[in-house]
Amino acid sequence: MRVLVDTSVWSLALRKKGPADHPSIRALSSLLLAGEDVFLVGVVLQEVLQAFRSEKPFQTIAMHLEPFTLLPLERSDFVAAASLHRRCAAKGLTASTVDCQIAAAAIRHNCRLLTADDDFKRIAQVSDLKLFELN
Repeated sequence: MRVLVDTSVWSLALRKKGPADHPSIRALSSLLLAGEDVFLVGVVLQEVLQAFRSEKPFQTIAMHLEPFTLLPLERSDFVAAASLHRRCAAKGLTASTVDCQIAAAAIRHNCRLLTADDDFKRIAQVSDLKLFELN
């Protein structure tokens, strides 16, 4: 299974106090233990890393995220993200620019999106976005 992991999940996993007790963290752990294909996109990597103010944790987390393949985004992905944003707006649904980019990447690369952010449920209502089902 191919899974793109959203910033919201990494944020819960990489807290100072340790990982949160959350279904998305249990899902991520299971995926990693099973050797499933887990991916990032550049904007998620950036969002995760920019949360660390000190150099040492920044470098440590950057090193831990290094093994995860970054899915490339092309011009067509940004056009698709804009289309997603427009479809959401037409239905009165709010979707951020970044969330639409993440969703477009997941759709094109045939990944399920693992997220703790309910905003993606709205995007999935108007697109082919497949969310990773949490138990």
